[in-house]
Amino acid sequence: MHGAFADASSWSGVVDRLQKNGYEVVAPANPLRGIPQDSTYLASLLKTIKGPIVLAGHSYGGEVISQAAAGNENVKALVYINAIMPDVGESFASLSAKYPAPPLTKAFNQVPFRNGDGTTGTDVYVRTDKLRQVFAQDLPESRTRILGATQRPLAMSAFTDKLTAAAWHDKPVYVLVGKQDRSIDPGLERFEAKRAKARKTVEVDSSHVSLISHPQAVKDLIVNAAEDYMWK
Repeated sequence: MHGAFADASSWSGVVDRLQKNGYEVVAPANPLRGIPQDSTYLASLLKTIKGPIVLAGHSYGGEVISQAAAGNENVKALVYINAIMPDVGESFASLSAKYPAPPLTKAFNQVPFRNGDGTTGTDVYVRTDKLRQVFAQDLPESRTRILGATQRPLAMSAFTDKLTAAAWHDKPVYVLVGKQDRSIDPGLERFEAKRAKARKTVEVDSSHVSLISHPQAVKDLIVNAAEDYMWK
């Protein structure tokens, strides 16, 4: 499950490597409308997948998989990539407040929107002139210009949505920390891994988008989770 300001193509390098190793992969579109909507959507999709699942989430996608996987016995492991992992009753805002605000927070662009039923809201984008600096500094500028132009916004309400379930309490957890992450404090990522009693934590010298800049490391962690399950 991809995170904010991205789409499923951010997993392309990881998907390609997993498929070459014989794994069946699904990389769905994250609606990015908030935890209640996005986790419900993902939970419904997971119910259509037969057999054991290793569920991976990047960034905001970590919140979504935590709630969506609750109560689903087919989900055998959770893999968090540069992710947010709130507990029940916590939101991204309340959890991240424990650490210094990352540079990303100073590069937001708020854009109002209107729904078909007349209700309104606010979308959050990353300023295109700041995106490489705060989001993907280890990618070529040519790539980050495309990421900036094609980014998908996150509804502002998602920052304060509180989780009602956290599957990481009772499922094996695997964590990748981006040591150069400027979107989520690496210290927070380490705290989350320790709190969730992660079976394995890998630290990579990457920006927030390690799944793009270091797809092999991400693929290896997902395979690690899958192989641990198979040998149970």
